[in-house]
Amino acid sequence: MDPKKISNAISVSPQILLSDIAKLKKLGFRSIICNRPDGEGADQPTFKEIETKAKAAGLQARYLPIVAGKVQDQDADDFATALRDLPGPTLAYCRTGTRSATLWSLSMAENMSLPDILATTKAAGYDMAGVTRRIANGGKTPSTSADASHDIVIVGAGAAGIAVAASLKSRSSGLDIAIIDPADIHYYQPGWTMVGGGIFKAESTAKTMGSLIPRGVHWIKSAVAAFEPKDNAVILDGCRVVQYKRLIVCPGIKLDWHKVEGLVETLGKNGVTSNYRYDLAPYTWELVQGLKRGRAIFTQPPMPIKCAGAPQKALYLSGDAWFRNGALKDIDIQFNNAGGVLFGVKDYVPALNKYIEKYNASLNFFHNLVAVDGAAKKAWFDVAKPDTPVERVEMDFDMMHVCPPQTAPDFIRVSPLADAAGWVDVDQATLRHKTYENIWSLGDVMNAPNAKTAAAARVQAPTVAENVIADIAGKSPVAMYNGYGSCPLTVERGKIVLAEFGYGGTLLPSFPKFIIDGTKPTRAAWFLKEKMLPPIYWKAMLRGREWLATPEKVSAE
Repeated sequence: MDPKKISNAISVSPQILLSDIAKLKKLGFRSIICNRPDGEGADQPTFKEIETKAKAAGLQARYLPIVAGKVQDQDADDFATALRDLPGPTLAYCRTGTRSATLWSLSMAENMSLPDILATTKAAGYDMAGVTRRIANGGKTPSTSADASHDIVIVGAGAAGIAVAASLKSRSSGLDIAIIDPADIHYYQPGWTMVGGGIFKAESTAKTMGSLIPRGVHWIKSAVAAFEPKDNAVILDGCRVVQYKRLIVCPGIKLDWHKVEGLVETLGKNGVTSNYRYDLAPYTWELVQGLKRGRAIFTQPPMPIKCAGAPQKALYLSGDAWFRNGALKDIDIQFNNAGGVLFGVKDYVPALNKYIEKYNASLNFFHNLVAVDGAAKKAWFDVAKPDTPVERVEMDFDMMHVCPPQTAPDFIRVSPLADAAGWVDVDQATLRHKTYENIWSLGDVMNAPNAKTAAAARVQAPTVAENVIADIAGKSPVAMYNGYGSCPLTVERGKIVLAEFGYGGTLLPSFPKFIIDGTKPTRAAWFLKEKMLPPIYWKAMLRGREWLATPEKVSAE
């Protein structure tokens, strides 16, 4: 007997024996549900024997036998009733525990989200992929027919999703493409650093989603609940089913604000801000303008995060503003980075270090933000230096710019598409899924070891488009992604260190050195960031015009 805890109220297990009853009592269980019909196996005691032994030990027992593979809707309702009636905690068992876990999942369908149910059962060792549609349908058996079917379905209408849709349409205008996304507004997120630095207005970074979906692409305005790759189906909230011949997955990344204790309650007030949110970036600039003396903390969580340079971009633009208005001498800048280096590609570090020195900023490596008390102006960091016990330190602040912890979206992490860490599992060159050959992924959600930036998605989109078109024609992949990513590090107002690199930190500059030397701060790079990149994003990348993004061809070797 090996009980697997599902919640404080219930655990599930394989077949129990009469000798296990005393152990269950000792473990604190107060009731038992049997989901295995008598006589299913020669090695099982009857329910009557279990019930008699349980009653003698002071435990209640209930018999809800389920034939393997035949869990009915009423069975789930009966299971929910039993859980309500019986004293907890309860142990439910069958031959392996799967039927019991399935009944719990279906019974909780109206009280928990599908990703939470899948994650909970997965943590206990049970895969509920076979009943995702039923869970999405409130625990009831849905119809088996699809609500819609398209040749290509794209999940996510962020930078990656719209760009790949546009790239596909530019290659084959007659393709039947649908894009799934519930959002009304599309944001140019790379612009939020500039909003926080007082250069852009927040409104300039937002457009309606409907104005950007490529012509001829169906927009399914809904959220995805689950994937059924073996059936070529995407399950939407409300259990609507969209089938596909080919699937492209790019829903972006989840900002896990709740992972830092007290952060959600204080965001946007008490001097706590973040350029990672549209509504908060203006508050960053408000704080910078208002701070005349005191301590300003800038945080960076463990990798991976999108735009790994963004936390220090906020530091540089803030420091530059204080340098210009004369307040810098009275401001203590602290950069608390959960990692161990200032920037992951060493070629750019010397130039960045000069600005750290210019703004007299303290670099605190291995410092991970874990809690905030905004009203008290205090923050706590776990310091995890190599080969050293973790130490929690407290720091006061007058202003704090927070980069939130980040992870793959919940519905991705619990899906069959994810690797062990929760990211979509792709071949890093072709961006094709390693298991399902009619699925591709790009953008922040996939597991290739590249920087998660809009510039990376700009190059990935035509790569995926080329390979999908080749697959439609019955050919092998024809394009490969070299890991390109770009991070325009805004070291001061008017100058940028333009970091461009690929897999393994290989430098991949887009321009000759005499135009832009990316390892040094230049005005030309600032002009590119401020004046050129926004229209390139809106009018080229999202419309299938692939400026400086021609896919690299697969070698003929």
